[in-house]
Amino acid sequence: MEQRILDSYRLWRENAVEDPDLQQELGRIEGREEEIADRFYRELEFGTGGLRGVIGAGENRMNIYTVRRATQGLANYLREKYSQASAAVSYDSRIKSALFAREAARVLAGNGITVYLFPELMPTPVLSYAVRSCRCQAGIMVTASHNPSKYNGYKCYGADGCQMTDHDAGEVTDHIRRIDLFSGVKTADFDAAKAEGRIRFIDDSLTEDFLRQVEAQQVTPGICRETPLNVIYTPLNGTGNKPVREILRRIGVQTLEVVPEQEKPDGSFPTCPYPNPEIRQVFECALKMAESSHPDLLLATDPDCDRMGIAVPCDGEYRLMTGNEVGCLLLNYLLSRRKAAGTLPDHPVVVKTIVTSDLSARIAEKYGCEVREVLTGFKYIGEQIGLLEKEGRPERYVFGFEESYGYLAGSYVRDKDGVVASMLVCEMAAYYKSQGKTLPAVLEELYREHGVFRHSLINKAFEGAQGMAAMQRLMSSLRDNPPKEIAGLRVVRFADYLNSRETDLASGATTDIDLPPSNVLSFGLEGGAGFIIRPSGTEPKIKTYLTAAGQDAAAAQELTARLTEAGNALLNG
Repeated sequence: MEQRILDSYRLWRENAVEDPDLQQELGRIEGREEEIADRFYRELEFGTGGLRGVIGAGENRMNIYTVRRATQGLANYLREKYSQASAAVSYDSRIKSALFAREAARVLAGNGITVYLFPELMPTPVLSYAVRSCRCQAGIMVTASHNPSKYNGYKCYGADGCQMTDHDAGEVTDHIRRIDLFSGVKTADFDAAKAEGRIRFIDDSLTEDFLRQVEAQQVTPGICRETPLNVIYTPLNGTGNKPVREILRRIGVQTLEVVPEQEKPDGSFPTCPYPNPEIRQVFECALKMAESSHPDLLLATDPDCDRMGIAVPCDGEYRLMTGNEVGCLLLNYLLSRRKAAGTLPDHPVVVKTIVTSDLSARIAEKYGCEVREVLTGFKYIGEQIGLLEKEGRPERYVFGFEESYGYLAGSYVRDKDGVVASMLVCEMAAYYKSQGKTLPAVLEELYREHGVFRHSLINKAFEGAQGMAAMQRLMSSLRDNPPKEIAGLRVVRFADYLNSRETDLASGATTDIDLPPSNVLSFGLEGGAGFIIRPSGTEPKIKTYLTAAGQDAAAAQELTARLTEAGNALLNG
């Protein structure tokens, strides 16, 4: 084992004494080189998504010391940039989330930065709203989103309510690197800082303002009162329980059952080890309830309530709908209803990420919408809202979504919002129910009009130091020697978003990509199919996004199977 790693381990044994859980863990791994190395071979990276990692002892773990150090770096950045600064802080139901939020508040207050802290767990979109409502210069949301329970982290926000840009996150990282983990952090006594007004609890009125903004995004008000809708909802032991239930009550959802095993906050997620609404397993408890109540909709939000997923009746069972399917349905619903009501703005704008379904672009085109395509990450969608606001035309923004179950209608926040998504999907389901239609039936109508699209995602994990190195080698190999065909289809277009270049392989012509550099490779295949690969920004894995386009469902499904096989072969070398 490297001497540097052993020295770090010994330093933590001597100094990490404030959290007894850490001392127990450090004692338990004594003499176990692989365990020690995994905790100390690198520092937990502060990226554009902030921090995220396994909870535990060491520099490569989430704990009070890595949280304090990162927050000290943020504080130094804010003090350098602003003469006076404030920050909003929130947290979800994860293990140690409340503790980490409190420690972050202590560090900010210890550096003369006013802290607006939620007194109870609150969804990510409410934190985004609070940053702008309280006129803060930054925000911290303690969460690991939909990761397994062993993870925690925090998302860092700028004054615009968006997650930090690459540039600002880089500046914070530079500050963090200059801070000694144990001796370089300033903290305030929490109770004293609260008494002095340096830490202020956010009043319930802010949450009420947020809910009013969400409610204002309805496009068919009253439809849920007119058309009975039976919904089973699960907050997956997270933050959505109160706000989602309240917004559905306000719009008139007549029958709402909540999954009891997943109702209360619980960071161990006992019934769903992967609390991700993309995964069918999280609906198992709801599906058992559905056997007797036969609801129109199963609805789930992830622990920090920025993602939303649904399952709907289809051919005698409940079908889990993908993020692309729900996003395209919501987009079509919003545009068609707003056009009918005369509330669609002039020159409307729809924003999608580069890995999100091209069906959305065809729907938007039908209604005369400008489509703006951005990198993966909802902050880039939020950034487009900010640009429209600077032009004095924020109302042009109609909808933005990403395939990973993130949606936003309205410009009141700058992040995906599971609360407004839950409201709109119930409103949409009620509207189509009033017409005698199901959501799968409406989706088939869209396919008949615009063509059939099938999308799938392959995840490959790369754990530990060796895994990170293997992931980097794979991306370098594909970048330097891109395949000429995938699944028997010619690659007709190759885009390297890190080098900001796109090449037409038929003509050899290259064009610049006008987006921030990002470690993403895109392969456009003949016939409209697509293959995009990128390392996750929050987890040690590579994500591969597959798109199959066909004249009918059978052709698209057959091509999806071929692309999946080819994708697995590429990822496994």
